[in-house]
Amino acid sequence: MQFKPETYRFHDVPMQPFIDTDEIWGYLNHASSTTKKVQEIVTKSLGKQRLTLEETATLINAADEESVQLIKEGAKELKKRIYGNRIVLFAPLYVGNKCSNNCTYCGFRSTNKEQVRKTLTHDELVKEVEALEENGQKRLILVFGEHAQYNPGFIAETVRTIYSVKKGNGEIRRVNINAAPLEINGFRTVKDAGIGTYQIFQETYHREAYQTYHLSGKKADFDYRLTALDRAQEAGIDDVGIGALFGLYDWRFEVMGLVRHTNHLEACYNVGPHTISFPRVKDASRMQLGSSYFVSDEDFARLVAILRLAVPYTGMILTAREPADLRNELIQYGVSQIDGGTKIEMGSYVSKEQNHNLHKGQFRINDDRSLNEIIDELLAQEMLPSFCTACYRLERTGEHFMEFSVPGFIKRFCTPNAILTLAEYLEDYAPGATAEKGWQVIENNMTELSGNVQRELHNRLIKIKEGERDLYI
Repeated sequence: MQFKPETYRFHDVPMQPFIDTDEIWGYLNHASSTTKKVQEIVTKSLGKQRLTLEETATLINAADEESVQLIKEGAKELKKRIYGNRIVLFAPLYVGNKCSNNCTYCGFRSTNKEQVRKTLTHDELVKEVEALEENGQKRLILVFGEHAQYNPGFIAETVRTIYSVKKGNGEIRRVNINAAPLEINGFRTVKDAGIGTYQIFQETYHREAYQTYHLSGKKADFDYRLTALDRAQEAGIDDVGIGALFGLYDWRFEVMGLVRHTNHLEACYNVGPHTISFPRVKDASRMQLGSSYFVSDEDFARLVAILRLAVPYTGMILTAREPADLRNELIQYGVSQIDGGTKIEMGSYVSKEQNHNLHKGQFRINDDRSLNEIIDELLAQEMLPSFCTACYRLERTGEHFMEFSVPGFIKRFCTPNAILTLAEYLEDYAPGATAEKGWQVIENNMTELSGNVQRELHNRLIKIKEGERDLYI
């Protein structure tokens, strides 16, 4: 039977599953890719328009060298137009690694008897946050195993504790969450604690593959996880993050799944995801996983560029799972957020463990650089490190964020606020050589701003040098 896209389309309904495997494979199997067509699609994306599934499939199927180069160069230019040269920095903080699920790719899996289980006490949590603040961190993502102990009340109390910790000029201004899916009332509880983005990864969007990896526990329910961020939206959390774990199934299908998830959120809630993440499978304690779907560095770079073009307005997160040289490359193709100074072993920011013990972490990371080393390298590349949290705190989230970010106007706010947060870091935490580089980068970026913004920014920078903090536009 000839494939007709409309055959597979159905009206999106809030709280209802939306992934149709045949629909996705239909597009992938029938989308033709010519250099001319690729160029037309890239041009559309550069106009800051989100791509359709068919257009995304066309880019995925474009494997010739000329087309791949068009895609990469288009992604570079699009990122420059929307985000400028800024890179948002954050750190993960693992709060507890108990887990009731049995996922074959994860070191936290319930059947892994070698994993050292731990939940941070209140005092340990405070010390971890103080250590992070002493390094200059302002943005965290809290990571919890999926366990009954880590209920909405526990998560909310953890968030409130973190916001209350102040060390010198240090403070955490945005706390994002990576935790189990909740019911609507549970999402309301964590929203009331003042969280930023709630992040849930589907892992793989292919239903049958999903069942082979998730052997038991609540996470084995594909549809419950798939509709989790619908429940978050229903609870009033309008900043949500989606992601797939590349290496569990065909990367082409997963890219399409992420775009389809974006479509669903836009159709039902008039707002797409605030962030998209694309971690690759890495070594983990007692991991049981074949290598058939592992993604090469070459394909990884392609999929990052395609996602940037497919969803122009969404922040894209690349974590320390990847080595430094690859992270530096992929930043060019659309990544807008990275973690720095990352420790994933429980209590490791205080103890300074080096992420090498697989029985104390969820997986192996491949970028052990300190936060300052990353900032120093970004500055050397003329990138603008940012700890900005202004949009969240001025309620430029959800639909309001889309109003700014979809047309690309967010750059009006992002560059000045990135400069202000970088200036704080340079004054409070940076070694002399880094500070010198940083102030030069600030000066270079200010010349590209309008006169009014320059004057406003100049006044705020004087106040920062005089000791004021937390200034933003």
